[in-house]
Amino acid sequence: MSETSLSLLLGELEAFMRRFVVMSDAHVVAIALWIAHTHAVEAADATPYLAVTSPTKRSGKSRLLEVLALLVRNPLRTGGVSEAALFRSIGGDEAPTLLMDEVDAIFGPKARDHEDVRALLNAGYTRGTPAIRCVGEGAKMRVEKFDVFCPKALAGIGDLPDTIADCSLPIRLKRRARTEPAERFRARDVTAEGTPLRERLSDWADETLDELAAARPEMPEQLDDRAQDACEPLLAIADLAGGAWPERARRALVALRAEQAEAEDETIGVRLLADVHAAFESGAADKLSTERLLELLSADEEGPWHEWHGKPITARVLAGLLRPFGIRSGTVRLADGTTPKGYKVAQFVDAWKRYPPVNAAENATSATTAWLNQKQADFYPPQTLDVADRKSGLNPHGQTDVADVADWDAETGATA
Repeated sequence: MSETSLSLLLGELEAFMRRFVVMSDAHVVAIALWIAHTHAVEAADATPYLAVTSPTKRSGKSRLLEVLALLVRNPLRTGGVSEAALFRSIGGDEAPTLLMDEVDAIFGPKARDHEDVRALLNAGYTRGTPAIRCVGEGAKMRVEKFDVFCPKALAGIGDLPDTIADCSLPIRLKRRARTEPAERFRARDVTAEGTPLRERLSDWADETLDELAAARPEMPEQLDDRAQDACEPLLAIADLAGGAWPERARRALVALRAEQAEAEDETIGVRLLADVHAAFESGAADKLSTERLLELLSADEEGPWHEWHGKPITARVLAGLLRPFGIRSGTVRLADGTTPKGYKVAQFVDAWKRYPPVNAAENATSATTAWLNQKQADFYPPQTLDVADRKSGLNPHGQTDVADVADWDAETGATA
């Protein structure tokens, strides 16, 4: 297969995935290369895992695994399996591509101990590192080596253990917004489209295994040693494809590592969004000072904010956890006329639409939820305009509100 043909095939994989799952460009580029890698895994000494995670359910993780099952080599899809069955399924004559859903049930904080599975996944990243186990019973007990090296995609809520995450490509999905279209996935209809792609990838791999095995791609300096090991087989494929793929691949893989660092606080951030929603409801206001919000968050002695690393959550920590959602504090004008630093309900609308708090659905009569129902289409609800509005020509009626002057961001045009 020529460079042009491989480049076009990777582009077709991109287009196919985008139809059903909302992902960033970096995600799609990395996954397209990983799919090709599953067909050419014999040429690699290490196989990067796909860590398909999200802060909440209904973010497209299972759908992505369904799409991958049509495209990867020898897919083995499972949502729950015993340790013994998993060892024997992977260590068989023909190594599968493991597509494992709901891994939070194995590694989550409420899960029981699964050190055997963790050991299998750690060992299965590098060729020639078998998992060794005792099998049989009584006098028939024997030591057996399991070759567990194979590509794996692991999907679940939250984060994977550090030892597994370090050898994975982080695919952090977000819940699809209503404005982000995605086709319905009907397996019977799309299988006929996915099968030819998988067969073409298989033919390509048969032709190029020796060339890929000999490749030594140039690695981005922004990646550490472990990340470079994980990315090397994908970059070998990108370089072989030529055209824009070498640059796109390196840019995407560096971006994924940067996203991983930003996402470390996202899961606790979603919990914070829910608790802030509750705080606004208990305060029965659409504005809260930072001091009052911290007081409400810390009131629950069993919650994470009462003792955040040994002491109540601070304004700095609050700001840091909200920053990934695009939420920042600003001066707010309260009913008593004071103007402290704080937050407005309007700032949280987009985040609450993507990650709706449970209590918002259960308590539809509350003041905050009612406000959301009325204003969710208007991110910045009509309010008395600030002095800065008048200066920018956005205040045709000449209203002024000196106390709220700091709420207006003249650079972005947004209200804090």
